[in-house]
Amino acid sequence: QVQLVESGGGLVQAGGSLRLSCTASRSTLSFNAIGWYRQAPGKQRDVVAWIVNGGNTYYADSVKGRFTISRDNAKNTVYLQMNSLKPEDTAVYYCKAITILPREDYWGQGTQVTVSS
Repeated sequence: QVQLVESGGGLVQAGGSLRLSCTASRSTLSFNAIGWYRQAPGKQRDVVAWIVNGGNTYYADSVKGRFTISRDNAKNTVYLQMNSLKPEDTAVYYCKAITILPREDYWGQGTQVTVSS
């Protein structure tokens, strides 16, 4: 059973930074892509960023220029560096990993990020 464990969340003031980590129970190279989603209270879960095995990255418009996704394959870990945080970034952040063949999705348990104004 694949496990994804997020860490690094917390309370930060607006303008501050946090780095989230997502550590997988197997090699990150075994997934086709790994991404971060977030869900604010009363809202749907939305994509934040993705990184695919080839190294290409994708960002939601709301975080472009502020967030950076990266990975350390030796540590089976994907990071989300979040800078210039805003109160609207407050949410539970989830890590998601996917494989294409077979088609499988894996989710972490989430980590809370709270940005105070």
